[in-house]
Amino acid sequence: MATGLKLKELSKKEDLFTHGHRMCSGCGAPIVVKMILLATDYPVVASNATGCLEVSSCIAEYTAWKIPWIHTAFENAAATISGVETMYRSLKKRGKMDKDIKFISFGGDGGTYDIGLQSLSGAMERGHDMIYVCYDNGAYMNTGIQRSSATPLGADTTTCPAGIAIPGKIRPRKNLTKIMAAHNIPYVAQASPSNWMDLMKKVRKAHEITGPKFINILSPCNRGWRSKTNDAISLSKIGVNTCYWPLYEIENGVTKITFKPKEKKPVVDFLKPQGRFKHLFAPENEWLLTKMQEEVDTEWEKLLKEEQCV
Repeated sequence: MATGLKLKELSKKEDLFTHGHRMCSGCGAPIVVKMILLATDYPVVASNATGCLEVSSCIAEYTAWKIPWIHTAFENAAATISGVETMYRSLKKRGKMDKDIKFISFGGDGGTYDIGLQSLSGAMERGHDMIYVCYDNGAYMNTGIQRSSATPLGADTTTCPAGIAIPGKIRPRKNLTKIMAAHNIPYVAQASPSNWMDLMKKVRKAHEITGPKFINILSPCNRGWRSKTNDAISLSKIGVNTCYWPLYEIENGVTKITFKPKEKKPVVDFLKPQGRFKHLFAPENEWLLTKMQEEVDTEWEKLLKEEQCV
């Protein structure tokens, strides 16, 4: 399949994730899913961990998915789709199926970084031919905005509330993309809905690679981030331009940065529009802003060096 993307052709394709679902207005997750499903012409089967995307896109007999779609428990979306992929390979081996079908598992950061990590790690280690997509909104948004290991340093959540005792989350976020790369799988990437062509090219490339693939995608949540309902794309763009969320891929162990900002913006540009970081701008919490900038700068410099080692 060609990896080229033409906007006019994409606009004519059928939406496989339809309108009418009950995701919050302005949510980043359905934007991400639409882009992913538009990015391929292959038949696709998906599993979906319990979370915002699952609970809001399939209400009883009503569903926004126009593909075979399986709702799984919070912790086992990767195991579910790996079982389906194994059944598919068995059917092909026995001559009972000849279609080329692709398999995707979707999970939020709660069901990926934390509760579903064992399932995801196992599927990657076993070598299943699948893509796991994490839509990362930085907390357990569906159940009340509790902190996850993807929650950024300093963020105010219901389980690490900013106040007298603590200034929000006091631990930095887990770098799950690098953890997945450490599994020595053939393809790992980070993407953002603000850079739609980069995102869709990565999905297309992943479909053409045999074996396990992982794509981590920034997915703004205006409810949990306490931001405006129309700023999912603009916030995603700021996240990329500050290098809080760098865009890169690791293919067969080789790192390539797929977007480098012409002018790297300070991380406060990403934090200011989000109410969950409002408290950081009080004088007593400025040390956290400094620490966050240092962490972003350090990780970006590491990434640049990894790319230069090619």
